[in-house]
Amino acid sequence: MALTSALFTGLSGLDANQTKLNVVGNNIANVNTVAFKSSRVLFKPQFYVTDAGGSPPTGDFGGTNPSQRGLGSQVASIEKDFAPGSIEPTGRATDIAIDGDGFFIVQGEEQRFTRDGSFKVNASNQLVTTGGDFVQGFGVDADFNIVPGQLQNVIIPIGSMTAAKATENVTLEGNLNASGEVASGASVLLSQLLTELGGGAAPTGSTLLTNLASTDDSGVALFSVGQELTLSGKKGGRDLTDAAFTVEAATTLDDLLTFLQEGLGINTTVVPAPTPTPGVTLEVDGTDPDSVRLVIVGNTGEENALAMAASAFQSVGGASPFTFEDGTNAAGDESNPAGESVHTSFLVYDSLGTPLTVSLTAVFEEAADTGNVWRFYAESGDDTDVDLVTGTGTLTFDTEGRLVSSAGSTITLDRAVTGAKTPLTVKLDFTQMTSLTSRDSELVMTRQDGSAFGTLNSFSIGADGTVSGSFSNGLTRTLGQVAIATFNNPQGLVDRGGNMYTTGPSSSVPVISAPLTLGAGALRAGALELSNVDLSEEFINLIIATTGFSASSRVISTSDQLIRELLSTSR
Repeated sequence: MALTSALFTGLSGLDANQTKLNVVGNNIANVNTVAFKSSRVLFKPQFYVTDAGGSPPTGDFGGTNPSQRGLGSQVASIEKDFAPGSIEPTGRATDIAIDGDGFFIVQGEEQRFTRDGSFKVNASNQLVTTGGDFVQGFGVDADFNIVPGQLQNVIIPIGSMTAAKATENVTLEGNLNASGEVASGASVLLSQLLTELGGGAAPTGSTLLTNLASTDDSGVALFSVGQELTLSGKKGGRDLTDAAFTVEAATTLDDLLTFLQEGLGINTTVVPAPTPTPGVTLEVDGTDPDSVRLVIVGNTGEENALAMAASAFQSVGGASPFTFEDGTNAAGDESNPAGESVHTSFLVYDSLGTPLTVSLTAVFEEAADTGNVWRFYAESGDDTDVDLVTGTGTLTFDTEGRLVSSAGSTITLDRAVTGAKTPLTVKLDFTQMTSLTSRDSELVMTRQDGSAFGTLNSFSIGADGTVSGSFSNGLTRTLGQVAIATFNNPQGLVDRGGNMYTTGPSSSVPVISAPLTLGAGALRAGALELSNVDLSEEFINLIIATTGFSASSRVISTSDQLIRELLSTSR
């Protein structure tokens, strides 16, 4: 009976050590498998036969210990070693390694988990595993903000995604010459004398344009219904954006005055003394009460000087209803205004990425013991209404030329009927401006945060899993975030092969979060985690398992020999 038991005891040793050999062999076979986690085998005795249960000590007897015979060994458990492997750079943007705890979440026929980050982008721009499972993460909203909590496929639309950004902030830098001349005059342009058709009455704002004539030929109307005219004025020697005007049956002289004022970009909200009120008005001629003339008064500063050539306002056929000449400004000088001023122009972008040109003119408005005050005028010919004016404000400097305050630094551009968000609101940042004595004033735009249309041409993945896309227009946008799952007991995961795991009864539910949160590790893009197999340790285990297997087989062979000897004595 004892010899037969020895056979089965040896057999159990063979089975246990064979299992260890299988596990060690699997570890060695996967020494170069990405993110492979090695396993170890733990043995335990099967059970014992108790020959004597032992007895307690007494006053005249020392007692005995139990007498038990073991009946072999068995595998207690096969455990995964989830210690991290070394991280090796690969240079591929889609390769990702987890530095710390956690698993990537992938979705195929079922939700599974892996440490293998050898991903690729498929034909639908989705991030997938080598086996085709979708890598899971968090998406973004319309403003490219990550929306946590809802898993979805990670999409990286290289070459197909486009983006543009509306300008919100513009930074301007430079120096405004503190020794310049304070602006004291404005452009004044006067038209020829006008009368009502047929003469005998001075035109008013309510006079129909079709009833307007020149005193030189009061029998001929200057305008006709359906006539189309174009305004092409100049400001500071610069060509203004052309503005179109169509005469209708009900169009009045007031309508024309408003059009001229807006088309020339005259800001009527600013009236620095001693200039007259800027704008376009009617002035009764002192020598002829039946006639008036148009008076165009611009804003102060040389860079705001207006000019109207003979062809500045003419019809499609080339006819010009008005002729303008220079008047005198409030300072008693010729109409060309004096005063230190500087002009610059820059591009901003609407929500569709359309480039819009903004002109900015700064004029020396006031010199005081407490510091200088400059006024800026902003205008744009790309504003969708006729009015060029987009804003005005002041810059106040202290006695050391540092900017103390700015007012009116937000400008608006109308983008009606363009499909873009309207109005476009842009904040001007003048904090880097100074007002010191120099040869000339300087003003330049150094930064704006909008951009034109661009195509996604590259991406990167941060340590927190954020997928950032770089567009051809210089924009960088968040495209999504790779999610990580952690488990209270990763040893409880079920290995499905192919470096994939599923939850098990003792693994706990996955805690899904962004990397670097809730105990999850960091992501290392352009790198892969290597196998954590230690070859030297595995070779030692191989020797130990082989020795155990051989020794167990010797027990069987020895028992067999003894049984043969026993059988031979019975002959």
